[in-house]
Amino acid sequence: MRLVISTLCALVLLSYAVAYDPLDPTGNVTIKWDVMSWTPDGYVATVTLYNFQMYRHIIHPGWTLGWTWAKKEVLWNVIGAQTTEQGDCSKFKGNIPHCCKKIPTVVDLLPGVPYNQQYANCCKGGVVSAWGQDPSQSVSSFLVSVGQAGTSNKTVKLPKNFTLLAPGPGYTCGPAKVVPPTLFLTPDKRRKTQALMTWNVTCTYSQFLARKNPSCCVSLSSFYNETITPCPSCSCGCQNKKTCVKSDSKILSMVGVHTPKKDNEPLLQCTHHMCPIRVHWHVKQNYKDYWRVKIAITNFNYRMNYSLWALAVQHPNLNNVTQVFSFNYKSLVPYESINDTGMFYGMKYFNDLLMEAGPFGNVQSEVLLQKNKDTFTFKQGWAFPRKVYFNGDECMLPPPDTYPFLPNSAPSSLLRFRGFIFSLLCLLAVW
Repeated sequence: MRLVISTLCALVLLSYAVAYDPLDPTGNVTIKWDVMSWTPDGYVATVTLYNFQMYRHIIHPGWTLGWTWAKKEVLWNVIGAQTTEQGDCSKFKGNIPHCCKKIPTVVDLLPGVPYNQQYANCCKGGVVSAWGQDPSQSVSSFLVSVGQAGTSNKTVKLPKNFTLLAPGPGYTCGPAKVVPPTLFLTPDKRRKTQALMTWNVTCTYSQFLARKNPSCCVSLSSFYNETITPCPSCSCGCQNKKTCVKSDSKILSMVGVHTPKKDNEPLLQCTHHMCPIRVHWHVKQNYKDYWRVKIAITNFNYRMNYSLWALAVQHPNLNNVTQVFSFNYKSLVPYESINDTGMFYGMKYFNDLLMEAGPFGNVQSEVLLQKNKDTFTFKQGWAFPRKVYFNGDECMLPPPDTYPFLPNSAPSSLLRFRGFIFSLLCLLAVW
């Protein structure tokens, strides 16, 4: 019994960090390796990253892909990307390979490289859009010429131990698996060709592996209650002088302080929640057949501009969204019978860039929803979201018993009692 209670406590307390995402159950990054032609000592292949996640982008500074060669392969050339190290190529005379490392690490090229170094869907600094937001920008590709690799389907060995940083940890990649060769249409679309050999690698994301704390939190308010429910204290870690700066600190005027670091380390504004991102959900107005919500997203990170951002929300009335005023909106239907999840994202050249912390570090919109007369109510916090994700990471929500309730319905004492009993069971299990 104690083991069961301990397990239940862990699942509840760490529910934001599980690898399986119920709002995007099939989301993954698929790496496809298409052998296009044979060479005297190997092959030429197109390597493509497909971001099949509905609302999780690969943001700046972009993806980093690594693997371990099965034999003594070398990269003679790479187009559309580059390896971070050449390795020891001293045994080669004359024609020197691009990379001789047993475990190469490849990164995308930056925009604006010479034309002869470019390849289709390359050179975006490793930034890849979510599939649900912009499928045309959810792909990144490069070309490799591999030597000492074998020159047939029977002699080529698949690379092993694939790793994907996008841009930091969080992804776990499975083994490479041979799949039916990819089919291609010729430019005139009148003839199909196919790869000589194709293998896939599937990488899945876990917020628990990415970071020990959440990266965003949610605060709540409403027109019918003066109480503002803030983000829970220490939602993303606790405040200390080494991890945050005050909004009026002189350090913010120093040259280069706003420049992102290579390790993506944030410079956070001091808050009680210490989150880089806060999402505020305000129940603004009530009409006869509709109700209105205001959503505001605030960036507290002085070193990060979110050039791509997406907000996924689960709420039972999102099946009746009537109008979204200054965000783009797309319904996400994880299950055919339930349409309670939607994705909000910025309009291009208007508010698709969420600026760093400061006066311009926020974006906001209003949403008009039609009431479902069978289920609609403002009681017991029904008007507030069930789950909120920012850029694919689940945000910390306040405890339900702290939500702004209707004036004539105080928070349920039963709910408080249940919370007390659950906490007590957790303590007993630990003892």
